[in-house]
Amino acid sequence: MILYPAIDLKDGQCVRLLKGEMSAATVFNDNPAAQARAFQDAGCKWIHLVDLNGAFAGAPVNGAAVDAILAAIDVPAQLGGGIRDMATIETWLSKGLARVILGTVAVENPDLVRQAARAFPGQVAVGIDARNGKVATKGWAQDTDVDVTDLAKSFEDAGVAAIIYTDINRDGAMQGPNVAATAALSKAVSIPIIASGGVSSLDDLTALKNCGASLDGAISGRALYDGAIDLAQAIALWDR
Repeated sequence: MILYPAIDLKDGQCVRLLKGEMSAATVFNDNPAAQARAFQDAGCKWIHLVDLNGAFAGAPVNGAAVDAILAAIDVPAQLGGGIRDMATIETWLSKGLARVILGTVAVENPDLVRQAARAFPGQVAVGIDARNGKVATKGWAQDTDVDVTDLAKSFEDAGVAAIIYTDINRDGAMQGPNVAATAALSKAVSIPIIASGGVSSLDDLTALKNCGASLDGAISGRALYDGAIDLAQAIALWDR
């Protein structure tokens, strides 16, 4: 299992939100590239990036910060937020990203997900962000009637590399992940699942590891910045 340290980008800074609210942003580092390098130096194998402004704008906004991060690290990075057309996908991957994450378009334009997954094998993931079991889009600002499991199953034959499943109500709240829902989703599909939202302790990581489903990994943000999780210890735990 892989632990993905999260770098959420807002106005060029590294921030964390509470339950997806842009007005509830806490700035943890005004040098995202330095933060990414610190995560790499601590032993992480991947880095998870989110262009928060881009998620709302529907197009990349924090490109300069992402470019700086990619120049500062050697480990692979994945990025979500505002990636809603093939040209943007091609541009990001050509810049050196290992994987792009498609969220809103997975609901609004699923054919694009399939097209991109065929064109870039292993480099396209789907981001499913859930509020009370239903998918939210456009930076979590718009709720839908789309069921999480139904959406995931619709991409079973698409060749996507992974699904990043985020429980919005847990995100940034330091209350633990939704282990049951994550495990249930993993058991419902063959696509690798990455857990996100609320991972705030080594106990949470242990719970995910022992959830009874084969998860690809988990994303953690605020807990790493607050010191609730020591990245090196967490990596050692999951490498056992």
